[in-house]
Amino acid sequence: MALRPTQRQLHEKRLRATVGGPDKPRMRYLYAALIGMVGGLASGLFGVGGGIIMVPGMTFLLKADMKIAVGTSLAVIIPTAITGVFKHHQLRQVDWTLAATLAPTAILGGLIGPWLTTKLGSPDLQRLFGGFLVLVGLRLLFLPK
Repeated sequence: MALRPTQRQLHEKRLRATVGGPDKPRMRYLYAALIGMVGGLASGLFGVGGGIIMVPGMTFLLKADMKIAVGTSLAVIIPTAITGVFKHHQLRQVDWTLAATLAPTAILGGLIGPWLTTKLGSPDLQRLFGGFLVLVGLRLLFLPK
């Protein structure tokens, strides 16, 4: 009886078959550095970066599985967010009362979201993510404040 490969094993197999894979580590590090820089810049400038920049960057350039890209992006966004919050606080651009009000339900959503990924395949998750980005983009373009 053959065991099914895990998401990580599938991800590692895809990496071996890509331009950014282990056989070309310099290219992989270059792509990762580029994704990190653009994601960090977007995070500090717009308050986004993990999902909007890093996830597509990892899926397209590094050929990461969507679920792996989401989890990795969340791990990377922790130090990015801390740095950005510190700087925005220095600039007096943080509403701490609003942040405290948003945090409990954001934490709850942060627990529910990963559970939902166990119910969706990576292609479905990728389509949902793309649709979300389109809707947000349209809203920002055509319904400004």
